[in-house]
Amino acid sequence: MPEDAEAGDERIIDFYADLPTFDSFARLVDDAAYTPLPNGWVLGLADIVRSTQAIEDGHYKAVNTAAAAAIAAVSNLLHNSDFPFAFGGDGANFALPPAHAEIGREALRAVSAWARDDLQLDMRVALVPVDLVRAHGFDVRVARFAPSPDVAYAMFTGGGLAYAERAMKAGAFRIEPAPPGTRPDLTGLSCRFAEIGTERGVILSVIVLPTAEGDREGFDWLIEDVLRLAEGGTDAGRPIPEDGPQVHWPPSGFDLEARALRKTGASLSRMRAAVLVRSLLSHLLFRTGLPLGSFDPKRYRRELVENTDFRKFEDGLRMTLDCTPELADRLEALLVRARTAGTARFGLCRQTSALMTCFVPSATRSNHVHFVDGAQGGYAVAARMLKSA
Repeated sequence: MPEDAEAGDERIIDFYADLPTFDSFARLVDDAAYTPLPNGWVLGLADIVRSTQAIEDGHYKAVNTAAAAAIAAVSNLLHNSDFPFAFGGDGANFALPPAHAEIGREALRAVSAWARDDLQLDMRVALVPVDLVRAHGFDVRVARFAPSPDVAYAMFTGGGLAYAERAMKAGAFRIEPAPPGTRPDLTGLSCRFAEIGTERGVILSVIVLPTAEGDREGFDWLIEDVLRLAEGGTDAGRPIPEDGPQVHWPPSGFDLEARALRKTGASLSRMRAAVLVRSLLSHLLFRTGLPLGSFDPKRYRRELVENTDFRKFEDGLRMTLDCTPELADRLEALLVRARTAGTARFGLCRQTSALMTCFVPSATRSNHVHFVDGAQGGYAVAARMLKSA
């Protein structure tokens, strides 16, 4: 391969890591913050089928874990290199350059098989070429929002992800799960924190999407109004306490973590025991606040709060807040008016607690990521409200 071609391939692979970051979430409606994905890239999609039934059966923590697993599997195959991804509660999306397309395919097939075999969840997965998305009149543009100096989360616009999800659910671009017994590398995936209760009265999960015929400028103004309400005072805030979530032992998610970390052919009971021992050690460290080697539990808690992914833009606004009932009412009234005006569609879910799913490749580094959703259905219930409106 000519040297200039190799250099071009490297530039494509490094495209996302080289994008500038922004730390003001309000910039999500600024078109100048977004850059089109290069031609040749692919979109990876994962979605839990019948997630509503899983919620009703009390298994939403497993649904969240399966969604986060799609991100963890890709990240581990990429040796934790930067790539754009988005967690959606009952699904996840990501984008990869052409050189890594097969990595994405391998990860999706393995995670779908693992969700089926270990969690009894039906996960549909797909890989969609960005070029085909553009051929259908949509685009995929990406930005990097940095809630802290240590992590950045991808924001997507252009309608391309929404188109790809519709196409997947219609049967296009689908990938078959790997054979039974196939296991992804889910190192770093954990679910150790207890459910996080509300401090203000309501854990509110919200999805706001533009209508196909709506005024884009009007939608952007709506998002600005929503953010002003959500960020304008003490009536709303992150859905986690300032000192981080509570740690209990044994952790409620230890079985899910054991299933995630178990290797092919390994005993599940032995992995459960290993997770219980490791989680007991971390429980003691968090309770005492004493460092162990290069791990400082106080520093980790501060980073956890700052790094948490509780709001995002993925062809529309998604966020989970801890807010007062009055603010939840004001937000809903604003969104009802926007729906009546034809500006936006929305769904929301009011709950009493939130769930956290963590991806921590190394507890001694600061780039650990944490996904938050409502504990009683969250984004999945909000999405169901969207469909029924």
